[in-house]
Amino acid sequence: MPTASRRSESRRLQSFLQAAEDGIHLVVAAFLILLAVLLTIGVVGDVVSAIRGPYHETAIVLSALDNSLVLFIVAELLHTVRHTIRNQTLDAEPFLVVGLIAGIRKVLIVTAEAGKTFKWSVQGIELLILAGLILVMAVAVYIWRRSTRPRDFDILKAASRS
Repeated sequence: MPTASRRSESRRLQSFLQAAEDGIHLVVAAFLILLAVLLTIGVVGDVVSAIRGPYHETAIVLSALDNSLVLFIVAELLHTVRHTIRNQTLDAEPFLVVGLIAGIRKVLIVTAEAGKTFKWSVQGIELLILAGLILVMAVAVYIWRRSTRPRDFDILKAASRS
């Protein structure tokens, strides 16, 4: 049977490890905030320079879309870190959402870059793989939500019957 001093040492060790874990999460959050600020500055700078220079609307849209979706991914990762610090658990759903955003971002970029020069050989295979990946992640998010929040789905069923 553990003595009171061993339990006290164990609690102190647990507290220290929890503080270290929270510190690491805060450092990651600070880096994500810095990255978000730099991405925002980059998007605004790209749009301003594109408007001033030779105007290529496709390049402007691609650059703004690409960087904006990366910024959205960073924001979702920051939300995940905040959720992890608050609840003291690591949840898989935010990472699935980040994967969905990244997959959709890549599909948009590939199709926008292909434009009128689409070729099934390379771009088509890439798009098919991305579509399959997006479908698998969407199903995984649905299953995850259904298993962790069944009450939400029961409420939706009851509302649709009324």
